[in-house]
Order: sequence, then C-alpha cells, then structure tokens
Amino acid sequence: MKDIVFTVLDLLDLDLKEHNELNLRCLCGRPGLSSPIREQDLNRPGLTLSGFFDGFQYNRIQVFGNGETAYVKKMIKENELGGIEKFFSYKIPCCAFTNNLMPEQTFLDIAEEAGVPVLITDLSSSEFSRRLIRALNSIFAEKQVVHATLVEVYGIGILIKGASGIGKSETALELIERGHRLIADDAVELSCVNGNLIIGRGVNDIAGHHMEIRGLGIINISHLFGVGSIRDSKQVQLVVELEEWDSAKVYDRLGSNTTNVEYLGVGIPVVTLPIKPGRNIPIIIETAAMNERLKKLGYYSAKEFNQNVLKWLEGQNARAAYYDNNKLR
Repeated sequence: MKDIVFTVLDLLDLDLKEHNELNLRCLCGRPGLSSPIREQDLNRPGLTLSGFFDGFQYNRIQVFGNGETAYVKKMIKENELGGIEKFFSYKIPCCAFTNNLMPEQTFLDIAEEAGVPVLITDLSSSEFSRRLIRALNSIFAEKQVVHATLVEVYGIGILIKGASGIGKSETALELIERGHRLIADDAVELSCVNGNLIIGRGVNDIAGHHMEIRGLGIINISHLFGVGSIRDSKQVQLVVELEEWDSAKVYDRLGSNTTNVEYLGVGIPVVTLPIKPGRNIPIIIETAAMNERLKKLGYYSAKEFNQNVLKWLEGQNARAAYYDNNKLR
C-alpha cells in the first residue's frame, strides 16, 4: 500500500459530521499547514516542556489540555522560555489546545517563528482525543477497492459479489425497494479499522449512492427512494457470492460448515448463492442477514438441527434395542 500523505491543512478540512466533528481552527503558524502528519497516536507534552526530552514523540500531534496550558502560562510568567524554545526546535506537525484555552501570545510568537501551526478546539481533551484518534485510524487504515455492491440488510453489512452482469445491482435495487439501505455500488472501498473490523464505503462522493442498471442507466438512489435508503459507511459482516447455477457442483444444503473469505487480513463469513430462474435472491439474502444476526446472538440453526437429528437417531436406536431384547426373551 502506498504511503498516505495527510497534512495539517487536510486535518482542518476534514468533513466530519455530528459527533465526529473536531471544531478546529488555526491561531498561528499557517506556513506550516503543509506539514505532514505521519502518526495516528497523540502526545501530551507536559513532561517534555519540563525539560525531559528523552523519548519525545515529536512527530505526533501535540495536545495541550488544562495542565499543559497552565504549565506553559507559568513558564512564560517566570520567563523560563528555554523549554518552550527547545520544544519548537523539533519538527512538530502541530499543537492543539482543547477547552477553548487560548495560549499566551509569547507561545504563539515562538510557534509562528518555528512555522508550527497552533490549533484550538472547544472540545474537552478526552473527547477531542477520542474523535481525533478515530479520524486518524480511518485515514491511515489499510485500504482495498473491490468490485462489488455493499448494502445494509436488517443491520448487517452485506457485500454482494459476482461476475459482471450477474445481477448484483438489480439484487441490491430490489433490497432497497424492500426498505434496506445502499452504501456503495460497483466499487467499494474496504478499510481495516482496529485490526479486526472491515468498514466499507463508496470510493468517492460523486459516484456514491448512484447505481448503474443495464438498459436504464445511472440512477440516484437517494433521490428515488429518499435519504433513508442510503448510508455513508458500514461494517462488512457477510459476503454473498452470486454465481451461475452449475448442476455439476454440490452446494451447501445444511449450512453447518462456515466458510470465510479474507479481506485485509480479516476473515468474513461468505455464502455462495447460485442464480437460476425461479430463485428469489433478495429474499434469500434477507434470510441470510437474519440468520447471521442469530449467529451473533449465539444461535446456530444448522447446529441445532444436527443435534436434534442425533438425539432422534439415539432415541430410535434405543427403542430398536429395547424391542430386540424383548423378542429374545
């Protein structure tokens, strides 16, 4: 995967909504807005400002909360600027002050001279850190683009795959008409978050929530079915592979064996559905989604069926043995 170039200016321009907004604005150091951010983690520089620079994580975003801001104010009041000047001698991407805490003008002047952007937000330190780490995790996550359609069915993110022309978009369209939601059609960008979650979204905002139907052309799902029929991203929890019916192939009829497909190092359950006239694929996908939800609750229909069959066979064998013994008497 190629290196991601993400700058402080990109951080300010992030289009995050509602509970993800960072509410950042720049106070000074605008020439340094092109500085790259290369680390997902943050750093609280209180110990560094006191003069202990061993292990200083200077390449991270430096977050100043109540404690760090009060300490900087004390240093400036006592005219002890050596720690601040040495702090800005490192290639710091930017500093972020939380709680709308305005840094001293002396601090801003030193940062301006060093070309380090100083940002401010009205969020608390803990909330800002959570939101920023969540945003950086998404930005720096390993990504992969797949040719598929991603829909949400009964709360389960389902990636519909198959050869070109097999009917992925038409199947998704029927699901949307039945009240489910579209995330992306044709090209889906998958990203690995926290090492064990695969999140899918559209490759870009222009093509997102549009769908190509052969013979009809490009349609806008949100305009036709309303904003309730779309969402921006969703965790991929099930993969449905559509393929032409092959009479020579043996298809799973019990569902007792779970098969996984791997994306970005994470295994996701996969179901293969053969296509032939008379099969209602959208209804089967709805059933697969409900069955997957039951599995997450710890209920496995196929396993329960096998256990019931085994109990029945054991009962039949015991009954047969009982009658055989009576005959011998």
